[in-house]
Amino acid sequence: MSTDTRLGEVDEPTFSGLAQQHRRELHVHCYRMLGSFEDAEDTVQETFLRAWRRRETFEGRSTFRAWLYRIATNACLDLLAKCRPEPATGGEVRWLQPYPDRLLDEVPAGDADEPETAAVARETIELAYLVAVQHLAPRPRAVLILRDVLGWAAKEVAELLGDSVNSVNSALQRARAGMREHLPAQRQDWTGGEEDAGTRELVRRFAEASVATDIPALTSMLRDDVRSSMPPTPGLHVGRDTVVNNWIEEGFEGITGLRAVPTAVNRQPAVAFYLWRKREGAYLPLTIDVLRVTGGAITEIFIFHADRFPRLGLPERLPADGTE
Repeated sequence: MSTDTRLGEVDEPTFSGLAQQHRRELHVHCYRMLGSFEDAEDTVQETFLRAWRRRETFEGRSTFRAWLYRIATNACLDLLAKCRPEPATGGEVRWLQPYPDRLLDEVPAGDADEPETAAVARETIELAYLVAVQHLAPRPRAVLILRDVLGWAAKEVAELLGDSVNSVNSALQRARAGMREHLPAQRQDWTGGEEDAGTRELVRRFAEASVATDIPALTSMLRDDVRSSMPPTPGLHVGRDTVVNNWIEEGFEGITGLRAVPTAVNRQPAVAFYLWRKREGAYLPLTIDVLRVTGGAITEIFIFHADRFPRLGLPERLPADGTE
């Protein structure tokens, strides 16, 4: 059976099987558009529902996969118009949520063996990129992701959005200019790239110093222009002294009973912290710190609350002996 010519004739289980093959990559696409793991999950469900209801409109002029991407993009734009009519401002994204690497590994490789393609895929899922893209208006955001991340032609994007090619090209230029405003000037300054031995050692030291609440040691690992935020809590802290002072003000200094578990999200190193709770007789989730490392120093820290642990596949608790 060809989905290109007889999609309207398939039953629901068959259709679902065809669509589910693309679930993870659609989820990542929606996540780039929305910045929220949970909103992306809901939008993929809405995409599949719309696709099933409109299956007879599929004419085979594009692939089934491209058709699903069109539906998913419009579902994202509809959600943004309803729930987030204004883009992020001020350099922070309060609705930002992390994406576990173990799920990113499910995305089909495609041409990811090509070095440049692999770099683009990695960089456009890092939190620095997600924050920048959330500062764009929804339609230029969609144009940027479809053109620069997915590699769609301007004509294809124009057909999806119901715009002219000239309008799409203009939106792409505006989007690229907007991204430059929210990302450091040089690419190597905003992506940590592939994790090397030096980065792993820095993350190890960061974890140890955090468990010991050794503020001087932590301070020594931060670049002078480091940034820190804790979505959805408002507040963006910029600069080494500001970040350190915020840690002290929040009572981090002198805290005891921490354990650290290294992990990775958004293709970045991360450390999940657990705090000893005597009543439960176990270490329970506290926060997860996602790091951006550049030139041997920490340049950005995203701190997420304990409610993110289940989505990231992290243990619900650590026993007293530290085994999982």
